[in-house]
Amino acid sequence: MKVGMPLEYSGGFMQTVDELVDYEKAGLQIVYVPEVYSFDAPSQLGYIAARTETLEIASGIMQLYSRTPTLTAMTAAGLDYVSGGRFTLGIGASGPQVVEGFHGVPYQQPLVRIREVIEICRAVWRREKLEYEGRHFQIPLSKERGGTGLGKPLRIINQPVRDRIPIMVAALGEKSVAQVAAMAEAWEPIFYFPERAHRVWGESLERGLAKRDPELGPLDIVTGVGLAIGDDVEELTAVARDQLALYIGGMGARGKNFYNDLAIGYGYEQEAKLIQDLYLDGRKAEAAAAVPDELVRSTNLIGPLEFVKERLAALDENGVTTLMLSPLSKDRSRRVADIATIRDLVG
Repeated sequence: MKVGMPLEYSGGFMQTVDELVDYEKAGLQIVYVPEVYSFDAPSQLGYIAARTETLEIASGIMQLYSRTPTLTAMTAAGLDYVSGGRFTLGIGASGPQVVEGFHGVPYQQPLVRIREVIEICRAVWRREKLEYEGRHFQIPLSKERGGTGLGKPLRIINQPVRDRIPIMVAALGEKSVAQVAAMAEAWEPIFYFPERAHRVWGESLERGLAKRDPELGPLDIVTGVGLAIGDDVEELTAVARDQLALYIGGMGARGKNFYNDLAIGYGYEQEAKLIQDLYLDGRKAEAAAAVPDELVRSTNLIGPLEFVKERLAALDENGVTTLMLSPLSKDRSRRVADIATIRDLVG
């Protein structure tokens, strides 16, 4: 199991990058930089590439609707270049609240868009003259689709470090997970409850893996967990509880919240409705209190060492191959020690 961590998008970037040097020495292997309606991910990833030596870097995830596929490919190739081949392109469709509310772009056919972006990116990295006819993208753009007719097929000028940069896709829905399993190197689910993941995604994964190109290798399953090891870390479960309440209750509207649907899929239908009602009514503390203890504990590594070992075993047995650890301790030395402990436990 590979050990990584996500950066927070709400602040503390410089402090966290300073700590990355210590985390790298402690065995951290990859860092993921998010991109919501925040600072862009590539500028931060380039800075991290310059500050680290062996640490892999990844966008986790980079917004698709605000970039052309070719720009996504160019950015990925550039980050792979400045990092010496350490970059993974993490992409996702986000949701209509962000895509339409912040970018002003219609949230249409995310499945098709993701597939076309992947196909175009790989063609760019292979340095092919780019010619593509898709539902969303036509390259070169013809007069019939609004162009001047003067465009011609081009290939990227530079020689990419790799002609196949790994692609990770964040996905939750049945069809999107099946597509990821068939097309991408890695899949990023959120709030992964190992003992119940199969009931939500099992059929989708099987359907996608049956169509998977063997050249892609095994599917890397990447999931994030809060981390705090010890007999005195109970209070830190509140951080994980608040995050679950935010996503289940506030990341979307009633009837259009992918994370709420996930909680329902795990068997928490009544609780998911209550959390959403409370959160959207502005009663955030009550929404957090309504998050089931079982869900908090099963989707995080917060507790005594023996408990953490048990949860690591459950994650391993249920397919997780990369952990995104969010160290929660307020003490820097304990955060570093917790990373080192997990690295030792997973070998």
